[in-house]
Amino acid sequence: MEQYKNLKTEKDNNIGVIFINRPDKLNALNRETVKELNKAFSSFQGDDEVKAVVLTGSGEKAFVAGADIKELSGLDLSSGKEYVLEGQQLMNLIEDFKKPVIGAINGFALGGGTELALACHIRIASENAKMGQPEVKLGLIPGFGGTQRLPRLVGKGIAMEMILSGKTIDAQEAYRIGLVNEVISQDQLLPHCKALAQKMASNGPKAVENCIQSINKGMEKPLGDGLLLEAELFGKTCATEDSKEGTKAFLEKRKPEFRGK
Repeated sequence: MEQYKNLKTEKDNNIGVIFINRPDKLNALNRETVKELNKAFSSFQGDDEVKAVVLTGSGEKAFVAGADIKELSGLDLSSGKEYVLEGQQLMNLIEDFKKPVIGAINGFALGGGTELALACHIRIASENAKMGQPEVKLGLIPGFGGTQRLPRLVGKGIAMEMILSGKTIDAQEAYRIGLVNEVISQDQLLPHCKALAQKMASNGPKAVENCIQSINKGMEKPLGDGLLLEAELFGKTCATEDSKEGTKAFLEKRKPEFRGK
């Protein structure tokens, strides 16, 4: 496995796990960590043994408590745009990842932490999780996708309220508004996320990849165009060896042996 300064990675059977590991900084995102996350996700993307990824923070206090304020304080017109484009590139990589990505939100997920969670395909929160976009309290705006992904997920009105007030919400409120899929006890969070990832990993890899693409790309299109995309991807999936194996296994009443082809 790769060695990182601000991350820990591991493989549990066919599940890749990434821990953001800056506990003294509550796992805050700095540029070095963003670059390492790019590298870690790219590595798991190219690893055929890995079928799904769980992303979480080290310790029990924070997923990612926010961006590195020292880095933010020195930005200007040019460097500010460059800074957020680097962060957005990582978020896009996660959102468009070909394998399921589950965010295990273990504590504070503020600013860039909420944005990192938004890029994951599924979000599961611990009972002590706190989420929010407090950038306006620093005289800034969200820059890693918060103004775009949050309203798409929870609706424009709720996103406006959260972003313009900069308020922090607890795990149950995040669940109520649809920001997270489930709320789990801290001690069961990672095992639960790994088990969910394992369920997804047991399905046809090409089918899972095409589902992710159809949902992500279709959300940005009018319904008719989204349905056409779905039809195209359905056809592509029908042409895979896995679809033949899956339907044959069902008819023969046995477990399919998918090969990702």
